[in-house]
Amino acid sequence: MIKLEKKLADFKPADFDLISVYLHAGKVLVLPTDTIYGLSCLATDSEAIKKIFKLKKREARKPLITLVSSVAMAKRYVSLSKLEAGFLKTLWSAQARPTTVILRAKNNLPAEIISDSGGLSCRLPKSDFLIKIIKKVNAPIISTSLNLSGEAPLVAVDNLDNIFAGKIKPDLIVNTGFAKKKKPSRLVDLRGGNLKIIRK
Repeated sequence: MIKLEKKLADFKPADFDLISVYLHAGKVLVLPTDTIYGLSCLATDSEAIKKIFKLKKREARKPLITLVSSVAMAKRYVSLSKLEAGFLKTLWSAQARPTTVILRAKNNLPAEIISDSGGLSCRLPKSDFLIKIIKKVNAPIISTSLNLSGEAPLVAVDNLDNIFAGKIKPDLIVNTGFAKKKKPSRLVDLRGGNLKIIRK
């Protein structure tokens, strides 16, 4: 596992270039998120997504969250009515708390991240760091908590060699220090223009 260790404020363009190279090469990364550390890869890369499922020992039918850089990027991958788009702009406004929204997926992303009911779980991150990465790769990225399925998410990345002790490991660890554990993102199903809160 390669490690990139520095404070968020110290990241340079070359660091974002390196992260982009790894993502486009089909690698799995450990990245700081809005809340805790997460596992990430390109949302368009089926093989990398399968690697995340193997790393977490997670059931294949438990879809992952897709991070986008804007509502415009989300529209590339989900079908949005005017009503849904209006709701989405409110839910993803700068003042709103981190919110994951389930929307109707188009058929241009791997099946592994689409639910059995055809939903795609999307979030516009609050983190400028993540937004820069997504814009750099010009594609959505996957995000899921850094842990084995069923275990508590990790807020530090110092002991990953012991946690991921098998042959499959993350390829690049971006360590920005201890991540203060925060409340998980709100989860809302917006399909059909009916706002259904699944997790407050």
